Amino acid sequence: MRILSILLLSVFFCSTFCFGQYPKYEFRAAWIATVDNIDWPSRGNYDAVSQKAEFIRLLDTLQSKGMNAVIVQIRPATDAFYPSPYEPWSEWLTGKQGRPPFPYYDPLEFMITETHKRGMEFHAWCNPYRAEFQIGKSSIAPTHITKVHPEWFLAYGGKRYFDPGNPQGQEFVVKVIRDIVRRYDVDALHFDDYFYPYRIAGKEFPDDKSFAQYNAGMNRDDWRRSNVDSIIAKLSRAIKEEKPECRFGISPFGVWRNKSQDSLGSDTKAGQTNYDDLYADILLWLRNGYIDYVVPQLYWEHGHKAAPYEVLVDWWSKNCFGRQCYIGLGIYKAGSNTRWRDKDIIPRQIEDTRQYPTIQGQVYFSSKAFLGNVNGWSDSLKEHYYKYPALLPPMHWIDSIQPTPPVVAGIFTERSGRTSLVKINLVNIEQEKKIRKFALYAFPSVDSIDISNLAPDIIFPYSSDTMTVSFSPEDLIHKNSSQKSFYIGITSVDNANMESELNILQKVQWSDAKKDWVIVE
Repeated sequence: MRILSILLLSVFFCSTFCFGQYPKYEFRAAWIATVDNIDWPSRGNYDAVSQKAEFIRLLDTLQSKGMNAVIVQIRPATDAFYPSPYEPWSEWLTGKQGRPPFPYYDPLEFMITETHKRGMEFHAWCNPYRAEFQIGKSSIAPTHITKVHPEWFLAYGGKRYFDPGNPQGQEFVVKVIRDIVRRYDVDALHFDDYFYPYRIAGKEFPDDKSFAQYNAGMNRDDWRRSNVDSIIAKLSRAIKEEKPECRFGISPFGVWRNKSQDSLGSDTKAGQTNYDDLYADILLWLRNGYIDYVVPQLYWEHGHKAAPYEVLVDWWSKNCFGRQCYIGLGIYKAGSNTRWRDKDIIPRQIEDTRQYPTIQGQVYFSSKAFLGNVNGWSDSLKEHYYKYPALLPPMHWIDSIQPTPPVVAGIFTERSGRTSLVKINLVNIEQEKKIRKFALYAFPSVDSIDISNLAPDIIFPYSSDTMTVSFSPEDLIHKNSSQKSFYIGITSVDNANMESELNILQKVQWSDAKKDWVIVE
């Protein structure tokens, strides 16, 4: 009977983990947009205490649905969701640009702390060039850079933007980003797709003056692309100088170029593209190693007439150049038309991403969709696709050194009401590398402890250099399995997502005599 039980559990472990349904490494994130109060804080909520509570509810929801990272917009329009020496407080935080929060707090510091407390990553999302969201309607402080240096900015489509061709404007943006990375424990710096603005039919971006001054003999399109290449290279260098382990990611529009324009492009018919309209040569940045990851916004469905999802996910999987690729999914479109009322759209898109070893995750726009449980997705995705936690994929070009395994001072069982808990005391947690979390694994026997492709059963966030983690053995036993004993192991995971070797702990076994779980010495 014991042999049969072990075989049953072995079948469970293999069926769960061996075929990629539950990957060991996967980036699972949602964008939290602050511009125009899309996700947080809610419109009109200018009370600091209420804002904190609202963010915690959102974070807890995302964590409960399987997300392991958030991408939070902290600089939506050359303003700040933190005390910046260069830019005023955001109007979407306090109702008036330049007004500090009340009661006073540092929202960025607060959000990072709460995110790391849950073992999740915090990616600081900044809009590179948008400076005034609605000309004449946006709140603009007297200290705003558009007031101090109006010559750096151009109006287009009712908004005001930095002129990307102005070197002084570029240096200002780099200075702002360098300050964020230096002062805050952000895991990554993230830019979205607004470099040159999206084209407006019949209206040319008004950069004649800077083109005449700085073109250096290039035609206008090549000059514009060189401007964007230049700031990406400068930002990459600044970020790594301040904090080598901090990642740099870009979330571009989903089409680089159409094949009709370039043999290297995708088999699509997009009306605008990164290369030709936004002047963003994403492939150059990936090829040159300027960025660590890319999140193409593939907000279309399978079979879309201009930009089919299946065509684009395949194309991006082949054009990562060794950097990581996560796919941006348009969960916000749920119910918007007949195709997006189909509950299978997002599940199919997740399955597609998991077919490609060069694609390491998904990012959802936007986080509020999880609060509403649109199409039942936030529940069904957790049950079927994010049932087990995943570690964030490490980037070996940043760090390839493993941390040391956790030191276990003791392991014991303890009752908590009707629940039996296993508790593990961890001490002398490594100081050389910054530990973010611990991963717990369960094994049917000591002969099956290879964790190279095994998703952890439970992840415990780091809290202090001496800490206790606890879990219920019932959480590690499959409901259809009669297995009543297993071995557990635990690893350390650092802030570069490098995992330590496994520290094997003792056997956990059900005792019929004690009617309880016990640790077998």
